[in-house]
Amino acid sequence: MSIRQYTEKARFMLFLGVVVALLSVLLSGIVIFIVHRLTTDSLTDSVTATATEVASLVPRGEVQDPIGERGVPYVQVLNSERKVVASTANLHGRPPIANFLPANTESEKAEIVCSKAIPSKDCVLVVAVEAGQDGRMWTIYGAVPTVPFYVDPFLALLLISGTVIIVGVIVFASYRIIVGYMEPVRLVRTELGHLHPTRLSDRVMVPPRSHREAHDLATTVNKTLDQLQAMMERERQFTFDISHDLRNPITGMRTEIEEALLAPDEVDVPTLGKTLLSGLDRLQAIVSDLLMLAKLDAGAPTPCRRVDLAEVARAECGRRHCDKELVCDLAPDAVVEGDGVRLARLVNNLVANAIRHATSTVTLRVYREGGETKSDLGTAVLEVADDGDGIAPADREAVFQRFVRLEAGRRKDSGGTGLGLPIARQVAESHGGTLTIEDSDRGARFVLRIPLASASAATP
Repeated sequence: MSIRQYTEKARFMLFLGVVVALLSVLLSGIVIFIVHRLTTDSLTDSVTATATEVASLVPRGEVQDPIGERGVPYVQVLNSERKVVASTANLHGRPPIANFLPANTESEKAEIVCSKAIPSKDCVLVVAVEAGQDGRMWTIYGAVPTVPFYVDPFLALLLISGTVIIVGVIVFASYRIIVGYMEPVRLVRTELGHLHPTRLSDRVMVPPRSHREAHDLATTVNKTLDQLQAMMERERQFTFDISHDLRNPITGMRTEIEEALLAPDEVDVPTLGKTLLSGLDRLQAIVSDLLMLAKLDAGAPTPCRRVDLAEVARAECGRRHCDKELVCDLAPDAVVEGDGVRLARLVNNLVANAIRHATSTVTLRVYREGGETKSDLGTAVLEVADDGDGIAPADREAVFQRFVRLEAGRRKDSGGTGLGLPIARQVAESHGGTLTIEDSDRGARFVLRIPLASASAATP
């Protein structure tokens, strides 16, 4: 651990300790205030009861001097002329301990008085009670020492000890949390920062499961790095494939041109033109795939027009001429909203992929699903199936990833880029549809589903 990290932790611990201590002191103050208030009220009630008991003796003339022990240390009886006529022994010969009258008092006829008449010179809680004799009002004072602000030394010690224990426990627990949970996270972050972009196989250390957060973080980071490595490897493979695909037609065209320049009189211009056009077609197909992918990634808006999938498929069936049989079963009125050019590209990619892997036959079907209720417009479905070797269930999602080409595809067509199916799926999703591979008796069956367009949909 560096000095800087240690200093940061020490500052955090100090700040946390101060905050917890202040909160504990505030809580202790509230507790002391409540206990002090309750204790004072209890003493007031006790003194009031004693003074009232002595006042009940005044009308009967049964007050004796000195007043006997009654549980309250100080009691005085004053007549109507404010002269002391009776008191407890400890107040004998002393002046009145208070000057207020019961009618002028507040807080339930009780006041805090610091009087020289009290032998201990301490402040006392004085309660005044009235008593009548021969039509004159007498005053009885009862007094007890006031409750200290800390109420009781044991209570103060208990609160101080509790505050120290609470602060210590919270600081210690926070330190353990920082060391036990945050420190592994910091180590993972440090290791992640030291990863080099050229070393794709590097991974961060996974802490033990006891550090759950750090363990989950490191596991997630490593999974993300695995995905990044797989993506980078696919991109490298794509770069290799695309470079190879671009180099071959360019090399072929260069060779043809160089030979034509060496022997211009022997050049068959139509043959040379066909050769160059074939290479240019290959280059144009590669550039077209890259451009389409760039547009889809950029989120280019999809034009909203009414397009009949059956017509798009019929156009594809009409222009295809290959050594495989193309069977077209097209139901009309499979109208969707979207871009006819992109949908044609989607169908073209699916059919080209099927022809590449088919043994003898490719089936292209278009039909409608659903639409029995007003709320359900239904779905336009386009299926492209071949009678080839098919695609294993484990690879059915992988083929839709960019630059992915299965081994069978590489054997049958070494010039592919691995972008046709990803482009087809992105086009389907941009039209609010789905493109999946579903089970079939033989070969692969690609199924496109796009919501049907409503009858009131306008064509811009």
